[in-house]
Amino acid sequence: MRSRKAPRFYTLRIYLFSILIYYLLVLPFFLMLWVKNAASFDVINAAIEKTEANQPKTRGDSLMMAQQTKAIADTLKTFAKDTANGTININLTHSLSNQESKAPDPIDFQFKILLITIVIGFVLNLPFKLYFKRRRRKKAISPKLFAFCKRFILSTPLLNSAVLLIGYLVGHAVILAELNNPQSFTNLGVKALYQQFFYISLVASFLTITFVYYWQKHRVHIQYLEYIYGEAELRSRIFKGLAGKIKNRLWIASGMTTLLPLVVVILYLFQSITHFTELRMDYETMSPEVKRVLFGDLMSWENSLNLNSNLIGETFYVNAINAWFMFLGIYLGIFVALLYIFFFVKWTTEDIVFPVKELLASMKLTGKGEASHFTVVRTNDEIGELAEGYNEMSARIHNYIGNISRLSEAYFRFVPRQFLELLGKKNITDISLGDQVQKEMSVLFTDIRDFTSLSESMTLKENFDFVNSYLGLMEPIIFNNNGFIDKYMGDSIMALFDGNVENALNAAIEMKHTLNDFNQLRIAEGKPAIEMGIGIHTGNLMLGVVGGYGKMEGTVISDAVNLASRLEGLTKLYGSSIIISQDTLIKVENPGDYSFRYLDIVKVKGKHESVYIFEILDGEKEDIKQAKNQSKRKFASGVELYRKQAFSEALLVFQEIRHEVGPDKACELYIKRCTDIMEKGIPNDWDGVEVMNTK
Repeated sequence: MRSRKAPRFYTLRIYLFSILIYYLLVLPFFLMLWVKNAASFDVINAAIEKTEANQPKTRGDSLMMAQQTKAIADTLKTFAKDTANGTININLTHSLSNQESKAPDPIDFQFKILLITIVIGFVLNLPFKLYFKRRRRKKAISPKLFAFCKRFILSTPLLNSAVLLIGYLVGHAVILAELNNPQSFTNLGVKALYQQFFYISLVASFLTITFVYYWQKHRVHIQYLEYIYGEAELRSRIFKGLAGKIKNRLWIASGMTTLLPLVVVILYLFQSITHFTELRMDYETMSPEVKRVLFGDLMSWENSLNLNSNLIGETFYVNAINAWFMFLGIYLGIFVALLYIFFFVKWTTEDIVFPVKELLASMKLTGKGEASHFTVVRTNDEIGELAEGYNEMSARIHNYIGNISRLSEAYFRFVPRQFLELLGKKNITDISLGDQVQKEMSVLFTDIRDFTSLSESMTLKENFDFVNSYLGLMEPIIFNNNGFIDKYMGDSIMALFDGNVENALNAAIEMKHTLNDFNQLRIAEGKPAIEMGIGIHTGNLMLGVVGGYGKMEGTVISDAVNLASRLEGLTKLYGSSIIISQDTLIKVENPGDYSFRYLDIVKVKGKHESVYIFEILDGEKEDIKQAKNQSKRKFASGVELYRKQAFSEALLVFQEIRHEVGPDKACELYIKRCTDIMEKGIPNDWDGVEVMNTK
């Protein structure tokens, strides 16, 4: 559907323009009636008849025609004088024999009928005009008005043409009744003129009615439809009737633009000819000059053709006055034909080209990915069927793309979008075996402590539901902190963070807070609280696709991954929730934003290099966090004494911390280490670095 402003609903201009065409077509006959029914021309006719009656046949044609000419000239002088003085009173129904006529005035009567028709047509079209006016101004439209327009908008071409048809039928019925009434016309010449007008008017009326029908039909289908009907209803409405053909529309347009105006021209040609007997002249008594004027070169064949009065009496000619009206009618018929050609070619072209262009634009939008675009079905011909076919295709493509999108989104649940972006791929279909990239990233490992014993108290379904509920809480936190989950391993999560290490730290802290809230709900339900450990390390890693062509998997290969996993394992040993490496801590831009304490120097399993590890305190409960912050300086000094082999002094420091702040598993660990060394002695290879041979 187009989003342009709603169009205007034309009423008066259609009626007025069509009636103008009607009067153009019948104008020559109006003028003919006006001239031939003039009173002065009655006098001319009477003068001719008087001259013929008083003139003997034996006196010759020359004298007769001279007297007739003199009588006509005298009468024309009087006619010109009266016209100049403004004393001529012309009545279109004036009888040529100066007798009273009861014939109707076609100009006056048809004009009144057509005025009434315009008023009726305007009233009938007023609801449509009001609807589009309010639609154009974006005002509220009553349900009744909308329902009315929706029901009858497609019928407006027939409605408007029917209004005109009724008006013309009434007018022509009155004229026909008068023509069939013997008392209406006392002069056969006047009656003949009105008969000729009746025929011309019939053709002109038909042209006018069809003009209104096709104009309104063009407006409805090109301008109005989409502002009343929706997609589905529009299709059902358009294809409700019989299917049309473009070739039929072209034949109709051709006929309207050529044949029908040509009929008007032919009618004027036939109505303008005059029977030879109306000359009231005998062929035998005509002078050679008169014969040559009337018959031209035919006179050279007079003897061979055996011309006589009977043969000549069957011929026709066009007199001077009729010739003028004939040519005027022909010119006006040609002019109207040109108007019809212009409008009907314009309408037919737009009715064909506009939907095609609209369909082409929709196809271009579809090519750009806007598969949901709908093109308006305006006709029930081949173009309408093509538009409907496109809409069905577009709907199927839209559904197909929707399915593909949903499938793609489903793929992203297994292969994170960030994973593809790091590999420089836009879609999973672009992935190839062996695709890889080396990046410095932060690796986060998290695990539920003592999950094995916890799961033993649950059924398989309860176990499954519990893991999903737990992972469902942690997943959004990772995504919200610009990370993505590489894989799930039972209750464990491995997440990757590209960029600032703060993202990984913030995610870990938020995960711990969320778990605290989750435990409160579990305790309220009578269930035991759960604990988690988180290990974070930052380093270089290889991100890529491994496997075979039958099955591939995105993964990360690096010592950084192993180290992060080992750090997560140390959280249980040191009684910490979050442990990070020195490589992660030194990447923090503002270390003062976080609470942390130095824990130890260790060698994890599979690593030869020692690692400084630190505990992040921000995720702990507030009382535990305050206690560890309060003692972290003493704790650091105790660790240093321990590394310098001052075990007794270190023991006293850790015991003092335990006495001041309460239980601290890290303090207990160092107390045990100091006690064991003091009892058993210092190992030969001891360097203060703890070697962790377990996870």
